[in-house]
Amino acid sequence: MTIPPQTDATDDLPRCRWCNGAPEFPAYHDAEWGFPVADDRRLFEKVCLEAFQSGLSWRTILSKREHFRRAFLGFDFDRVAAFGPADVERLLQDEGIVRHRGKIEAVIRNAAGAQALVKEFGSLGAYFWRFEPDPATLAAPQTASTHAASVAMAKDLKKRGWVFVGPTTAYAFMQAMGLVNDHELGCHARAKVAAARKTFKPPTLKP
Repeated sequence: MTIPPQTDATDDLPRCRWCNGAPEFPAYHDAEWGFPVADDRRLFEKVCLEAFQSGLSWRTILSKREHFRRAFLGFDFDRVAAFGPADVERLLQDEGIVRHRGKIEAVIRNAAGAQALVKEFGSLGAYFWRFEPDPATLAAPQTASTHAASVAMAKDLKKRGWVFVGPTTAYAFMQAMGLVNDHELGCHARAKVAAARKTFKPPTLKP
């Protein structure tokens, strides 16, 4: 039996049930989650924030997102790749972010990896959208935490030296950045995401 999505008491629109988890969630859900993204900085930001979320709640990360953006220079990976030990120590003292040495160092390491991907593929978008799965292979909305495509993405990134991006993190990234439309079937945003995906042109590979 399909459980209908929950509604927000303020507007009665049906939404994915996870929106009930925090007052910040509906706005993020309605305007961002699942809509296709090609912008390299936004893609890099999301990979990093998903890594920071490991072991924590998305509410914790979302509430600190603006702090993360300031701390990591808008997730400009060309600038972040130049961070050194002094920057790590500085960030470990920043109460506005999650102060986890391994995750902070992962952002810096993965920034260098992002530079390499841009050099090889032309953009991060061109790289990540290579892993867009066939919708026919997807499980029912929000019933899976991984997919063969997220396993392949995580494996390839690991081979390239990336860290803190396993199959589950990769799938959460794919859900958020629109590589899959995982809104529940009765959710008001599902049709909007489907329409956005229909007109979206994935970035092309470097000639």
